[in-house]
Amino acid sequence: MSLNDLRNAPEFAGLPICEFAFPGPLRDQLVAAVLDGSKTSTTATLIEFEVEQEELPRAGEREVVVDSGGRGVAVIEMTEVRFARLADVDLRHAIDEGEGFTTVAQWRSGHEEFWHSPEMREAMKDPDFTVDDSSMLVLQRFVVTARLP
Repeated sequence: MSLNDLRNAPEFAGLPICEFAFPGPLRDQLVAAVLDGSKTSTTATLIEFEVEQEELPRAGEREVVVDSGGRGVAVIEMTEVRFARLADVDLRHAIDEGEGFTTVAQWRSGHEEFWHSPEMREAMKDPDFTVDDSSMLVLQRFVVTARLP
């Protein structure tokens, strides 16, 4: 479903867009994991919301997941939103991200690679952007409430 179609569909009007990672292979992998049910959690740095001037997510809110082509593929509903330091992320959250991580150390390594990438540093408007144990994260848990054509 195209973004235009989404904006014109009354049941999705006003829903925010959910973009996992940046368009490309990682987003495609994450969207596939959402659609097959293996991805039921996600993580963002708290500072991302400040930089992008976005409101923090809340349990009960719905968002439209878009693929790398900008097409809406699903609607998700946040079931839990919590805040934690990077050092405090638990194994259940790491596994539920659906990326095949079996330890928190694997999860952290994969996320640090993403957060320290040139694309992320550009998005954060900080060429030296980095995370450490004390970095605050937004841990979100969700369910798919609709799959879009």
